[in-house]
Amino acid sequence: MLNGSAPALLQQHFSSAISIGEFTCSSFACTTLATTTYIKQNKMFSRTLTAGRAAGLQKVKIGRSVLATRAVTTDAASAHAEKEAVPEEDDKPFQVRLSDESFETYELDPPSYTLDTTKKELKQMYYDMVATRRMEMAADRLYKEKKIRGFCHLSTGQEAVATGIEHAITKSDDVITAYRCHGYALMRGATVKSIIGELLGRREGIAYGKGGSMHMFAKGFYGGNGIVGAQVPVGAGLAFAHKYNGNKNVTVALYGDGASNQGQVFEAFNMAKLWNLPVLFGCENNKYGMGTSMNRSSALTDYYKRGQYIPGLKVNGMDVLAVKAAVAHAKEHAVSGNGPLVLEYLTYRYGGHSMSDPGTTYRTREEIQRMRSTNDPIAGLKSRLLDWEVVSEEELKGIDKQARKDVDGEVAEAEKMAAPEASEKILFEDIYVRGSEPEYMRGRTVDETYYY
Repeated sequence: MLNGSAPALLQQHFSSAISIGEFTCSSFACTTLATTTYIKQNKMFSRTLTAGRAAGLQKVKIGRSVLATRAVTTDAASAHAEKEAVPEEDDKPFQVRLSDESFETYELDPPSYTLDTTKKELKQMYYDMVATRRMEMAADRLYKEKKIRGFCHLSTGQEAVATGIEHAITKSDDVITAYRCHGYALMRGATVKSIIGELLGRREGIAYGKGGSMHMFAKGFYGGNGIVGAQVPVGAGLAFAHKYNGNKNVTVALYGDGASNQGQVFEAFNMAKLWNLPVLFGCENNKYGMGTSMNRSSALTDYYKRGQYIPGLKVNGMDVLAVKAAVAHAKEHAVSGNGPLVLEYLTYRYGGHSMSDPGTTYRTREEIQRMRSTNDPIAGLKSRLLDWEVVSEEELKGIDKQARKDVDGEVAEAEKMAAPEASEKILFEDIYVRGSEPEYMRGRTVDETYYY
């Protein structure tokens, strides 16, 4: 029971309340109406407040201007630069102004909305995204021709995330992701030939034809992992290695919105913060985990807030420039001894979850077409390059042509690779990294097995 000054104390508690329409809101949102009634009647609190009776429904009018929060855009062409500020030289820096709707933060100062770049970098970004999409389209064709078998997850529409990340980090940093990994492998230094060769099951493939779509690797790129969410704690371990060795590097550990509810993701969050590891957790939020929308699978769809005790950053994942700015900012935060961050990349996949998913049973064709026509990352950067006069129409066509030539040439070479010999011994090779095998191994076949 409170003393006679209870109304004054309650008034102090609710002094921050704001009036919206016909309703009064405060941090005590669930009990405001009942408490305000008691204040007005100048009554004491009693056990009746906790009685198991439901309050009558109240008509609520919410002022839109008060509750509206700025959402992060998925506009791929939202950045701005003055044509007059773009230098003639390819490698001379100039500034690009990012949209005010590029980021949202949680317990973190936002990145700078001004990004330094060069004409050379912008053209390389464009080439990288075009090449990635061309490679994925080739994989799509080969799968439909039944030359690629098994699982196959394509990233068409999500190219800005892998490209933006790569342009914000160095080759000494690490990247690890889930099974939608072809673009990351390419950005990390793998060749189109080795990636397509792997999809075709050829011995010249990136994992000697034994891993397939979900298991791509390159120097500084640790996969390509088939178990949902399993790569996240491994990423924390890679970051631990950087800290242990005193490296000023980060690990980018990526996962999807579908994997965000896995327990091991939260376990990795905890250990990373406990040890202040330089890891950038990144949720590629393409709105659907397989065929389940994020609203049906996640109680909290602001994935950048999932770290609780870890700062978060949501970024426009369709704008390659915004992605670069966000990751560069996050890396600086992590290597400065501030520990991990949780990033959320708002992106979209045009195809299904995998090649066996048409992608239209849980979303409309109109939704897909709208994203393709208004938010495409390649088209968005293309329009910026032309508007800023970074390139001419002819030069841009030349970049497109070169990317197609490079990718198509390597795909053709991969298709010419011979199928591996159908022998038992191939199953027992590549246990060790080539060149590091011991002289003799036992237990691989019946002849090598000993019983005691």
